[in-house]
Amino acid sequence: MKKGHKTMNFRGTTILAVRHKGKVVVAGDGQVTLDSTVIKHKAKKVRRIYNDKIIVGFAGATADALNLFDRFETKLERYNGNMTRSVVELAKDWRTDKYLRRLEALMIAVDESLMFLVSGNGDVIEPDENLIAIGSGSVAAQSAATALVKFSDLNAKQIVKEAMRIAASMCIYTNDVVTVEEL
Repeated sequence: MKKGHKTMNFRGTTILAVRHKGKVVVAGDGQVTLDSTVIKHKAKKVRRIYNDKIIVGFAGATADALNLFDRFETKLERYNGNMTRSVVELAKDWRTDKYLRRLEALMIAVDESLMFLVSGNGDVIEPDENLIAIGSGSVAAQSAATALVKFSDLNAKQIVKEAMRIAASMCIYTNDVVTVEEL
């Protein structure tokens, strides 16, 4: 890097997954921030893959996350949709491959019965509770969702929407333009 050159950093996002009352819902905000400027409001950081049977969401560098989506879908094809095997193999590759090791992203993957957080450190985490969040607003979103699951009659989609609204009100890198996917 040249002397005096300032690197631009993309910051934050919030992805939340909740399994509740027979449904699993994943939501992600749409804000993309470059240093101190919001440059996009409606980014789609949550999508369906593998014949719409799996929902994935990412936090981190967009190009890195898209690379991981492609690699994950390839693993799913190779292992006939076995999500557990696919996330373990992806995490193993991510941790040991010289190129992949530099990717800066976190990923949540869910299907009708499983929920995982996958990281470049080789982490494959299945949450104790039926919810998990990643990104800059994750603590606010996960806390709100936990309380709403325990103390409200809302369904999973309503919980995710309200928890994301709360996260957006607290995290400057999260907005209230939310993509929601449900299984």
